[in-house]
Amino acid sequence: MKRFEDIQTWQKSQELVMLCYKNFGNNRDFSFRDQISRAAISIMNNIAEGFERASNNEFRKFLFIARGSCGEVRSMLYVALELKYITKETFVELSDRCLVISKMLFGLIKALK
Repeated sequence: MKRFEDIQTWQKSQELVMLCYKNFGNNRDFSFRDQISRAAISIMNNIAEGFERASNNEFRKFLFIARGSCGEVRSMLYVALELKYITKETFVELSDRCLVISKMLFGLIKALK
């Protein structure tokens, strides 16, 4: 990989960001909307920043941070479901995407050991 844009996990993270904006962009609970958006963006940005550090140890550190942000998004999806900000179907779709990204991040972390 020569660019972070080539990393499939980054690409999937970008898709998650767009889905979060699509589903929560008009939500009037501004603090919730901003927090879930920031957490989703943190996933893709930490992948990019870690990759650009050009060090496997640094990259791994940022991948762990990205994985934590992925967990934060999943956690907030439960709140969104309970508050009826999203349907059960949307919850499942977004949560499943988070789980896939988290597994991919873990795979990258293991590969960099």
